[in-house]
Amino acid sequence: MAKTILDFEKPIIELEERLDEMKKASDGLQIDGEIAKIEEKVKHLKENIYRSLTRWQRVQLARHPDRPYTLDYIYNMTENFVEIHGDRVFGDDKAVVGGFAKIGNFKVMVIGQQKGRDTKSNVYRNFGMPRPEGYRKALRLMKLAEKFNLPVITLLDTQGAFPGLEAEERGQAEAIARNLLEMALESAHYLCDHRRRCKWWCSRNGSRRQDIDARKCMVFSDQSGIVFEYFMEKLGIQGTGSRGT
Repeated sequence: MAKTILDFEKPIIELEERLDEMKKASDGLQIDGEIAKIEEKVKHLKENIYRSLTRWQRVQLARHPDRPYTLDYIYNMTENFVEIHGDRVFGDDKAVVGGFAKIGNFKVMVIGQQKGRDTKSNVYRNFGMPRPEGYRKALRLMKLAEKFNLPVITLLDTQGAFPGLEAEERGQAEAIARNLLEMALESAHYLCDHRRRCKWWCSRNGSRRQDIDARKCMVFSDQSGIVFEYFMEKLGIQGTGSRGT
């Protein structure tokens, strides 16, 4: 599959290609110093570009065809992933994946949307658009996390709910509303990637529970969150600045 290059990434790609050419031609030549200078230049260029992205460039990056999907994150940052299938009502929605996993010494529940990389896999995953059974599967996993006192990590992609007639007939709106209600009521720890949503969740639960733990609401900046940096470290990506969203 051809690599997709966004317009603002072209200076980085050109410099990296030049660096690769120099490394290939470095046999017998004393150019290690020049290679080190270009490597440092690439690093600073990435930091400067991704730190000053416009709003539209951030949207482009969030929709990047080569971006990691949920399973990419799961297989690179977790161990012992055990996927759970089905909603025990209708069937298994391939657009939603999730299950038990370990990150370091922590046992977690991971839930996320999953797209495909080509036409065949996109059809299999319904282009990442969940049906009612996907939302009910996610709720089933959240209930399991609550039962075993595990934190829940959710990985959301750009796609929304599947708008098909059959999804509405099977209760799409009710499934979404039910998830929102249950997430506000249950005691599982959620890892949020948006400061405003976290504050809303904590205020909702704090008003209802006197024994709320501050750790239930782990607030991270969209650009420099501890968890994002940990994800990038696990994936082996360094010097990306504010590339992630």
